[in-house]
Amino acid sequence: MTDRPRHAAMEQFPVRDGQLLVGGKGVVSLLQGQIATPLYLYDKGAITGRVASLRSRLPDTVKLHYAVKANPMPELVSHMCRICDGLDVASCGELQLSLDAGAIGERISFAGPGKRDSELRTAIEAGVIISLESPSEMERTARIGSELEITPRVAVRVNPAFELRASGMKMGGGAKPFGIDEERVPEILERLALLPLSFKGFQIFSGSQCLNAAAIIEAHDRTFDLAFRLAEDAPGPVEWLNIGGGLGIPYFPGEARLDPAAILTNLSRHAEKCKDALPDADIVLELGRYLVGEAGIYICRIIDRKISRGRIFLVTDGGMHHHLAASGNLGQVIRKNYPVVPLAKMDIEPCEEVTIVGPLCTPLDILADRVPMPRLQPGDLIGVLQSGAYGRSASPIGFLGHPLPDEIFV
Repeated sequence: MTDRPRHAAMEQFPVRDGQLLVGGKGVVSLLQGQIATPLYLYDKGAITGRVASLRSRLPDTVKLHYAVKANPMPELVSHMCRICDGLDVASCGELQLSLDAGAIGERISFAGPGKRDSELRTAIEAGVIISLESPSEMERTARIGSELEITPRVAVRVNPAFELRASGMKMGGGAKPFGIDEERVPEILERLALLPLSFKGFQIFSGSQCLNAAAIIEAHDRTFDLAFRLAEDAPGPVEWLNIGGGLGIPYFPGEARLDPAAILTNLSRHAEKCKDALPDADIVLELGRYLVGEAGIYICRIIDRKISRGRIFLVTDGGMHHHLAASGNLGQVIRKNYPVVPLAKMDIEPCEEVTIVGPLCTPLDILADRVPMPRLQPGDLIGVLQSGAYGRSASPIGFLGHPLPDEIFV
């Protein structure tokens, strides 16, 4: 049987002889006798292809950075160091992980509110760009830099007055703990000019997980307009303009895959304008989920099949402690199912409706509620797709003391 895509939400995974292929190999052959379930499986080729597709359509002045928070698996981060232009981190732990993975300090940015003095010290010593989130953080960064006799490289993170419409998570607009309100930025820049800091530019991030190309284009238009205005008060040339990301991936029924063509065309137009307005600036497109989310699968094994008042439950060795997002307990208001597939029985038509749960002593431990499946038995493998981002590291893996899931990069 020839390879063929199976599901609109996971076109990068073909199917052969009923098995999902990851890294060109059948899942059963990858796991048989070697690797215990549950685990996360990431496809290096799918990630590389996504990055290459974007880079081929971006102008040279737009740099592609990976947001480590999306998936901090060391082997994956090391790979992203090689195929992306830089990394963004949100903690000292992620910073050290990135340095250990081979990243150069000058190609790392450090964002996030509430940076400790110890984190600022480490970041300054590593030479990363620190995205300043508040006036007091700016003052502390200058003080610590003076103590170290190092001039910190900094950017001002701006909380814009606008938000990214139709985004799953709004990072800008209104009152936010992130960044400095745009109307206050000119006075901050005036103070920054008096401090022993090396100004590099701005980070303007308005939202994430958006599947609406028109909304992303509108946000980019407003981001560049804002950056051009703020640059008039900057204490030096803008060399670094991080416009965030926002590109989403489809998770649930009815969601269409985002076509980035119009977004990238619009970015190219802004890049041309920047050659005149901000001639020294590298534009940073910072993406996490969009680069790695669709390349990951969470795999667990059925350990029991039971019927309760006419409803079929498949109990697995994995669950919400490993994949909180798939259980619906990480930001969903109304629970919806991630795409879930029978990894070694992809060619068998569904014949029954089942609810797939984990082994935890809580009714919240649901991986899929009332989904159609072929008849599955203990020992069969279940795969939760779209699991390459905000999976293992965003889950309460210590809950109830179950074994930790492995991560495999193939």
